[in-house]
Amino acid sequence: MTLKDHMIKNIVISVLKSQDYRIEVVNLINAEFLQFALDFFKQIVDAKLHSNDITIEWYKTAFMNETLSSDDIAINSGLNKKTISNMYRSDTKQIVVEDSNEYFDLLYDSIKKLIENEKDVDLSLTIKFQGVSVDLNINESLIIINTLAVKRAALRGGLWSTVGKRVEKYLMLTLCKLYNVDEKYYTAAHFIKNKELAVDREVDFY
Repeated sequence: MTLKDHMIKNIVISVLKSQDYRIEVVNLINAEFLQFALDFFKQIVDAKLHSNDITIEWYKTAFMNETLSSDDIAINSGLNKKTISNMYRSDTKQIVVEDSNEYFDLLYDSIKKLIENEKDVDLSLTIKFQGVSVDLNINESLIIINTLAVKRAALRGGLWSTVGKRVEKYLMLTLCKLYNVDEKYYTAAHFIKNKELAVDREVDFY
């Protein structure tokens, strides 16, 4: 995931003018999420046409199989890779696959219990694509809604972090130029850890 050059420029200019830059990030989150949602719906339509119901085993086969990336498997299970990494101090594909499958089983059970307890509530989603229409029942709809919610949360956290990392260097370089700081007093060179030091703090700008 990368920030467009014009977006970095707009954010730097906004910060220098003491203006709110957050709308740039919000717009990017919206764009990324809406594109994901459309692509995901297309996948659902295609998969639904080849299956009668989105059962737990069908969903795992279609959206959590090991040919997918670790990020996709985690998101489709209702988790995100960062959460798994924080829990296990590792995000190897094996751990992601195992934890995602275990979590999805719990999620599916929770959905079934919720439906049993809320018998007066019904929900269905209809997705149309290229003249083909598929209807999702309440179980299927809740799985899809949960996946979309997790994806947006993951995008939101990841993009705000990315903005800080991508913009900082250019903001600092701009400030150095504006205040005529001699180039010998600063560097934005890529950080390389010095293993000979007991403590070597990573920074983005010196």
